[in-house]
Amino acid sequence: MRRLGRGRCELLAGPGGDLVTGVEKHAKRDMPLAGAATHPLAAKVTLCNQVTALPKFSTPLTDVSTCRSLFGSRTNRPEMSRALQLSRQFSKRAVMEALLQQAPISRASIAKQTGLSKQTISEIVRHLEDAGWVIETGRTNGQVGRSAVTYEVVPDAAFVAAVDLGGTKVRVGLTDLRGAIVREATEFTRPEGGQVVVEQIGRLCLQAAAAAGVGRERVRIAVVGVPGAPDPSSGRVRFAPNIPDFDRMDVAAALEAVLECDVLLENDVNLAVQGEVWQGAGQGLDTLAFIALGTGIGGGLIVGGELVRGADNAAGELGFLPFGADPFEAESLRTGAFERLVASAGIRARYRTLTGGTDAPGMTVPEIFSRAGAGEPAATQVIDETACLLARGVAAIAAIANPSLVVLGGSIGSRPEMTERVRALLPGCMSSPVDVAASRLGPQAALIGAAAIGLSHLHNALFGADAPEAKLSLPPPRQAGSKA
Repeated sequence: MRRLGRGRCELLAGPGGDLVTGVEKHAKRDMPLAGAATHPLAAKVTLCNQVTALPKFSTPLTDVSTCRSLFGSRTNRPEMSRALQLSRQFSKRAVMEALLQQAPISRASIAKQTGLSKQTISEIVRHLEDAGWVIETGRTNGQVGRSAVTYEVVPDAAFVAAVDLGGTKVRVGLTDLRGAIVREATEFTRPEGGQVVVEQIGRLCLQAAAAAGVGRERVRIAVVGVPGAPDPSSGRVRFAPNIPDFDRMDVAAALEAVLECDVLLENDVNLAVQGEVWQGAGQGLDTLAFIALGTGIGGGLIVGGELVRGADNAAGELGFLPFGADPFEAESLRTGAFERLVASAGIRARYRTLTGGTDAPGMTVPEIFSRAGAGEPAATQVIDETACLLARGVAAIAAIANPSLVVLGGSIGSRPEMTERVRALLPGCMSSPVDVAASRLGPQAALIGAAAIGLSHLHNALFGADAPEAKLSLPPPRQAGSKA
């Protein structure tokens, strides 16, 4: 993944500056906190500082007593200020979690859910409201006593441009702060690659924003899924033979120049697997594999709730598995031995070979599936062979990672006839076959994953430039999805 900095602090420019000033107060005490031990989020602050040591300290803050001395001090030494800042940022995070997960929600309910004082919550909500991120939406009903004002996140305060770039098509989705895709656009990917594709992505994003009535200044971040391995240091994309010249240019910088916002590059299948965990077949699972088969083939793997990237950010390049075609041939070094046979070009080539080249070179994979469904022997043989190859790939991932589920996606992998064939073949090559399911999100899987990543970065930016990177809970799946 690659992030280019256009200023995380710019995301929150409310009149009050930092969201909270002063020392936190406990919900049941009318005095400043003695230290982090009594802060409802003390454990998170301590955990954070086990990873990020404060300035001028020889060791990280690993115990509550050390944190207590820092939080209790009123001095302005840098390390004291940093500790207090972390406390405020975690408080903001807790309030934002509640607003995202339970909205509309009252301040009293936020206090009950987070353990923060009502005074602290009121201050945070007030500044979020002044800055345009939160809005009053109504009052509670059906309760004894005075009704309470309820709040929720303003969905159109900022947007994420989610992009799924494939070798055949490029899809763009404009996503609001609650995860709803408010506008989509799709085009065939320009074959020239390079800067031409960069400009195509920029044009589609800006057109989607204009169609939704969204000014480009409200598109704060773009997350672009690419069919290869982004190099964080150079911005180039390796192992992307279907997009010419992406391995020779700083793709991230070029996109940032066109879009005028922060840009994150991520492997498209890595985005898809995260989309499935958020809203698709992988909900509730912490170990999951996703295989996308279409123009090419790639895999995404989550183990223990964490995305597996590998030493060079190239984990999941399944096209280079050493079976299918001869892995020692020169062409296999470019596209991968497995991809040469199992992906769309290989399917078409094998069909032409079986039919003696009598069919037009323009025969498409959907047409081959259609002929197989009608019982044509050559088409049926090609689809059966493809399913057998894909089953080998599934078995290889299962042997290495032992996932709870393997989700099949992409224009070929998600077809019911392919999923059914693979599921039927696995008992023949695995003593304990892994569960296999078709993607529930279909072609939107990578878009939804891109939205998830973009929203997490937007939400993190609300907590200030020094906020530690952390996963923020995304809106519930029932709030997310497509509006248009």
